[in-house]
Amino acid sequence: MFTIRQFLPVVLVVGHVAAQKCNLQFNGRVPKDFAPTEFDDDNGIFDPRFVKGKVSKFDVNSVPITVTINDSSIFAPSDDNVQTGFRRAEVLPASNDGADDSTRGIKTLHFSVAKDPGRPLNFSHEYQLAFLESADYSTNQFVLKTGTILGHQGNASGTLQLYGNVNDGELLFWTPFEDLVVHNFALTLDFESLTTQVFYSQDSSALEPKTDAIPNDVSGQGQFHFGILKKPTGTFDDITKEGYQPSGIDEGILYGGIFQEDSSDGCISLEP
Repeated sequence: MFTIRQFLPVVLVVGHVAAQKCNLQFNGRVPKDFAPTEFDDDNGIFDPRFVKGKVSKFDVNSVPITVTINDSSIFAPSDDNVQTGFRRAEVLPASNDGADDSTRGIKTLHFSVAKDPGRPLNFSHEYQLAFLESADYSTNQFVLKTGTILGHQGNASGTLQLYGNVNDGELLFWTPFEDLVVHNFALTLDFESLTTQVFYSQDSSALEPKTDAIPNDVSGQGQFHFGILKKPTGTFDDITKEGYQPSGIDEGILYGGIFQEDSSDGCISLEP
């Protein structure tokens, strides 16, 4: 089971909300008066069907929100596909059905993340915190990771690492995952030229470009995920159903400022 709850240390505010000047493709910023039960209904912000276990619930009182996982955070897309190798909970934008315009043209995706001091992650595991999953489920066109990254010996666990298409495995950008800091990202995704440009800032600072437009295969459309996908450790043939997960899990990540804008005319919101 997982919840999305109020993040109490208000010193973190909501991260980089950005002065809105571009046309929106979707808006995942949760209103302060959003009722907890609305997460389980068609609400126009996040899809109530994904990604949660059958006994999961949503809860929110304020912006920002925290996605949390525990021992029961096991996603079962079908009765014969119970993902016991993962502990995961994610929110997906309501309008992003896998074939919509959020993965066409040139779009800039915004989101902010921060640690939950009361629900620390276990950095001996790999975590996916934000990713685009292709419509055929064959790849992630980008993924923000932290922890001990499988297959990448020597990576520091206390970092945020943004990878391009996992079929290529290229690290596009990394930064220390500092405590009591809101980490703001904007990714300009060019679905025509197949490039990705990374913008980043902390707390209420304006976003700055950290890369040029890097060649990255973002084809294949798909859906954007924001939450926690905790991978197992140990040995496994099927990572979704095998490997080791500890008991007593109580972990969380703060999210805020989730939205996507149309950048076909070069428009990108950078100022807070």
